[in-house]
Amino acid sequence: MVSKACYIAAYRRKLEELAALPDVDLTLVVPPYWRQGRRRAVLEAGYDHGYKMRVENPRFNGSFHFHYYPNLPEIIDAERPDILHMDEEPYDLVTFRGLRAARARGVPALFFTWQNIERAYPPPFRWFEAYAYANTHGAIAGNQDGAAILRHKGYPRPLYVIPQFGIDPDFFAPSTTPLPDQLDGQHPFVIGFAGRLVEEKGLRTLLHAAAGLKGPWVMRLLGDGPFKHELAAEAAGLGMGDRIQFLGAVSSSAVPEHLRGFHVLANPSLTKRGGKTQWKEQFGRSLVEAMACGVPVVGSVSGEIPHVVGDAGLIAPEGDAAALRAHLEQLMSSSDLRRSLAARGRARALALFTHQRIAQQTHQCYRQLLDR
Repeated sequence: MVSKACYIAAYRRKLEELAALPDVDLTLVVPPYWRQGRRRAVLEAGYDHGYKMRVENPRFNGSFHFHYYPNLPEIIDAERPDILHMDEEPYDLVTFRGLRAARARGVPALFFTWQNIERAYPPPFRWFEAYAYANTHGAIAGNQDGAAILRHKGYPRPLYVIPQFGIDPDFFAPSTTPLPDQLDGQHPFVIGFAGRLVEEKGLRTLLHAAAGLKGPWVMRLLGDGPFKHELAAEAAGLGMGDRIQFLGAVSSSAVPEHLRGFHVLANPSLTKRGGKTQWKEQFGRSLVEAMACGVPVVGSVSGEIPHVVGDAGLIAPEGDAAALRAHLEQLMSSSDLRRSLAARGRARALALFTHQRIAQQTHQCYRQLLDR
C-alpha cells in the first residue's frame, strides 16, 4: 500500500486490523513527513504493529498531484506483492508511476478516490487518469458520488465503496457521565461543530439557525480556519456573540472529550458550484466520530452526508436555516429523541465505520480482485 495520508498515526489503525487477518502480509510505503506550506507534518509514532513500514521521501513532497517515490519500482521488486494498493487519486503522478511499475511486473493494482465532483482534467492529469482506468484491476471510492463518477467516465473494472479510514470505537465512545436531560441556564443546550472553519461548512447557516432558538443554548466550534473572524463578527451582529465559543484546534486525543460535551453535532455543509473552487462534502468524519460517542447529529444533504448518517440523525436542505433550526428545536425539546438518535448513531458507527470493519471490506476487495 502506498499512502501519504498514513503519516497520521490514527489512520494506520486500519492497517493493523488489515495485517491481523490470517492471509495478509502488508507493507506500507509512507513519507517521513508531509510538507504543508512552510510546515512539516512529521510521520507520527504509533499504530505500527503487524506490518512493515517503508519510509520513503517522495520527490515534490507536499504536492498532492505531482509527488512520487523514485524507489517504488525497487520496493515492488523487493516485496514481490500479490497486489499493489495505490491509496491515491487516479489522476496523480504517484499513481501513474506506481501503476506503470506494477504493470511491468505483472502485479494487479487498484487505486482509491475521494473525488465526488466530475471534472475534466488538463494534461498531464487527464493522461494519468486514463492510464489508471486502463491498467488497474479494480478501484475503491470513498463515497457514492465518487463511484458514480467513475462509472460515468467509463471505468470498467470492479468498483467498491469503502471509506478510506475508520474510527476506533474504544477511543470514540459515549461518556460514562451523560449530559443532564434538564436544560437550564446552568446546563444549556450545547450545539457543537468540529472541523475547519471555512465558508463551505455551512457555519453561517448554523449561526442563523441558532439565532431563532428559544431557551438556553450555547454553540461550541472546535477547529480553526480563515472564516473564524467573519463568523465572530456575524455572531456579534446577531446579538449572540457571548453564546459562541471558539475552542480552536485541539490534539486528536482531546477530540472525543469535546464531542461528549455536545448535545448535538451539526455539519450543515454547503456544496460550492462554479468558479475555480468547487466542493462537496466527501464524507463527514466528524459525524462518524460524534455518532460513535453517542452524540446526536444533524447534517445537510451535501455529498456523502446522508449516506453516512442514514436513519441515525436528522438531515436538512443545504443553506436552509429554518429547516436546520426546526431540527435543533426537536432535539432541544426532547431528551427521548436525543437518546434514541444517540443509540442509533453508536450502533451505526460500530456496524459500518470502525477500522476493523473497513479493513474487512478492503480485504474482501483484495480477495475478489485476486480471484478474478
